[in-house]
Amino acid sequence: MQDNDATGRLSSRPPAADDPIGRFERLYAEAERGEAEVPWDRDAPHSLLAEWTARVRPDGSGRTALVVGCGFGRDAEHLATLGFATVAFDISPTAVRGARRRHAGSPVRYETADLLDPPADWLGGFDLVLESMNVQALPAGLRERAIPAVGRLVAPGGMLLVIAAGRRDGEPVDGPPWPLTRAEVDAFAAAGALVPAQVEEIVVPDGGLRWRAEFRRAG
Repeated sequence: MQDNDATGRLSSRPPAADDPIGRFERLYAEAERGEAEVPWDRDAPHSLLAEWTARVRPDGSGRTALVVGCGFGRDAEHLATLGFATVAFDISPTAVRGARRRHAGSPVRYETADLLDPPADWLGGFDLVLESMNVQALPAGLRERAIPAVGRLVAPGGMLLVIAAGRRDGEPVDGPPWPLTRAEVDAFAAAGALVPAQVEEIVVPDGGLRWRAEFRRAG
């Protein structure tokens, strides 16, 4: 599990307190100009996603997938190889533009969108929704809104897969990022009539904690 999931240095300029989302666009814009690097930019999908798909072997034929906060598309491209008709979105227009350029000819549909105000036809619209290492980058007020917003995207009979950095109750944190507690992971089931199918607590080589959680919506 060698993914660099750091989200602390999101721009060469300190983030404005009243603009917690804008720092993502600033980082991607700086990277496009060659002035910064995106810390989580990797060619391969997140290791916990790759391990999960190798074990579960999901068949995406005739099914849809949505990737939240897709960045340059590494996870979205992986799901597309499994047969899912994949939509991937990011709040940063520069990230979406970079993903389209990097994966020219890809079947993935890359879109600029806001998780807190998604297109109406996305609600309850996807057989598999992937939220990987995004919500933890949001301050508490936005995180409380984002967690249930993710669950609302899952279709009846569908699944939500959450991958996140974790922390134990009472563990101090000075974000961003703000790793999720078990209660915050469980809260993904609060909307969309989701029920937890499996929640894994994974200790990574550096001693950190990761969550990998599956939630299902009744058909």
